[in-house]
Amino acid sequence: MSRFGFDAGEMRLLKALKTPEQVQRFLDTKIAYNKEPEGETIRSPRRVLRDRLAHCMEGALLAAAALRVHGYPPLLLDLEAVHDDDHVLAVFKQHGCWGAIAKSNYSGLRFREPVYRSLRELAMSYFELYFNDSREKTLRRYSRPVPLSRFDRMDWMTAESDLWVISQHLATIPHVSLLSNGAGRRLAKVDDRLFAAGLVGRAL
Repeated sequence: MSRFGFDAGEMRLLKALKTPEQVQRFLDTKIAYNKEPEGETIRSPRRVLRDRLAHCMEGALLAAAALRVHGYPPLLLDLEAVHDDDHVLAVFKQHGCWGAIAKSNYSGLRFREPVYRSLRELAMSYFELYFNDSREKTLRRYSRPVPLSRFDRMDWMTAESDLWVISQHLATIPHVSLLSNGAGRRLAKVDDRLFAAGLVGRAL
């Protein structure tokens, strides 16, 4: 058993995902999108690996665990929306810049290269691509990174019970506004091409 609680097979798999890009590719190609309403399940990374199923929160937890195996701190960042679901990212830093790994049913809300000098820049990179079925641009706020090490006492990487405590923590911590006062009332609707592009590969 590893110091993270994973068995030998799980560790081999996670160690093979040597870069953030490989972690994202694994989420995209080996893990099906969980269409259950978020909160029905909050699977641990172990359960995601076993079930091969994840929504954004579950995918972010798996990505954070994989990054941790390779020496990154396990960090989650919450994107908060109006008239839409929140979105959770596993964030990481390389050469002083932020990047992100994410599981999403929308093609534009996944990986970000580590080229963003601040968390605000990273969060804003999702703005134009974060929309609902009514074509409203819905992203409004972002949280500070949450270190998952604070939940080590729960064995969050290998727990068999659902991790609602982590989800609830993300929902209650302070978030930083991305828009100035009133800007959200003046936004254009998403055009046809961008809307269609965001739905490419969507699990129905």
